[in-house]
Amino acid sequence: MKRSHVHTHPTFDRKVCRRSILKAGALALGGCIFPQALLGAVQGPQTPERSLSLYNLHTGESLKTVYWLKGEYLPDALYEINHILRDFRTEEIKPIDTGLLDLLQTLHESVGSREMLHIISGYRSPATNAHLREKSNGIARNSLHLQGKAADIRLPGYSLSSLRQTAVALKRGGVGYYPDSDFVHVDVGRVRYW
Repeated sequence: MKRSHVHTHPTFDRKVCRRSILKAGALALGGCIFPQALLGAVQGPQTPERSLSLYNLHTGESLKTVYWLKGEYLPDALYEINHILRDFRTEEIKPIDTGLLDLLQTLHESVGSREMLHIISGYRSPATNAHLREKSNGIARNSLHLQGKAADIRLPGYSLSSLRQTAVALKRGGVGYYPDSDFVHVDVGRVRYW
C-alpha cells in the first residue's frame, strides 16, 4: 500500500507557526485585559432575558414582563402579551409572532428609554381590518396585523421621527411613518419603508 506524502515549503511552515503563535498570544493578552470580551467571542452574545414594557392606549392596560429567559419563551408571559395586544374592538386574542416581540424589545432597548412602549394597534381581527379599510385608504387588505406580525407604536419622550429612524436602521421588517396619526408602524414582514 502506497502512502501519499504532502510536502510543504519550510518557509511556509514557519510563517504559519509564527502567525498562529501571534494570534494565540493576542487572544491570550486580550483575554487577560478583557476577559468578558474573550468569553463573548467564544460563546457568542449572551442575553439572559428579554422583557417588554407595554401600555395599550385604548384599554389603559399596562404590562411589564420578562417573556424570554435562558433561551426559552415563557408561555405565561406570551399569554399576557397576546392579551394586551388583542383587538380591543372585538376582544379577539390571537398569538403575537415572537419575532415581533423580539423586534419591539430590540427597538425599545436601542433607544434606551425607560418609558413604556405605547401600543396603538397590535393584532387586528378581519372584521376590524375591514371596518378600518372602509374609513381609510392606508389600511392593507392583507395587513400583517391580521397575523399578529405588526404593531403601531409610539414612545413618550422620544420623537416619532427618531423612533422611525431607529426602526429603519434595524432592518428587521417593514416600517411605516404616520406623523399625522402620531405613530410608527413596525412589522416582521419583508424589509420596506413608507
